[in-house]
Amino acid sequence: MTAGVDGILFDIFLGGEKVGETCVTEQEAAQQEQVTPGRVLRAFRSLTWPQSDLVIQPPGGQTLVNFATNFYTDNDQPSRQSVSLLNQDVLIEATPTSYTWRFGDGTTSSTSTPGAAYPALEVTHDYATVGAFAPSLDTTYTGRYRLNGGPWIAIPETLTVPGVAQQLETIAARPTLVDY
Repeated sequence: MTAGVDGILFDIFLGGEKVGETCVTEQEAAQQEQVTPGRVLRAFRSLTWPQSDLVIQPPGGQTLVNFATNFYTDNDQPSRQSVSLLNQDVLIEATPTSYTWRFGDGTTSSTSTPGAAYPALEVTHDYATVGAFAPSLDTTYTGRYRLNGGPWIAIPETLTVPGVAQQLETIAARPTLVDY
């Protein structure tokens, strides 16, 4: 930039850390008003993406101690939302790619699949003690976007949506001898 010419000062970031500054003219700044991966990433983060509904089997809010309690969700398909960035149409797609199962007893498990209903038993947990627990499911989305109907472009970071905790009580079964 030439000395004595008005300009706009921009901070330069790399990996989320400020690494410098640059000054550009208004004309150069106007040329930079384009949809960038960084702008799309900010939009991706600001949108509301689905929480995964946690399904627990057996149903009814109770399970047995030392019993394989089954967990799964039906959230395994991409979700799409349209936004307008700098007067351009941007279609953003979020695909669930990993799931973090929080069992409510301090243990977690991560999978790339959403689990499955009984009898598949893909994601199970055995509770060791009688008590009340609050399991939940966090879903991590990978994103991509299309600008004005063009080709898909990957969003460089993922986004995790925390799930809502559910109430689960563990009880002990008592064996009873019956004389016939």
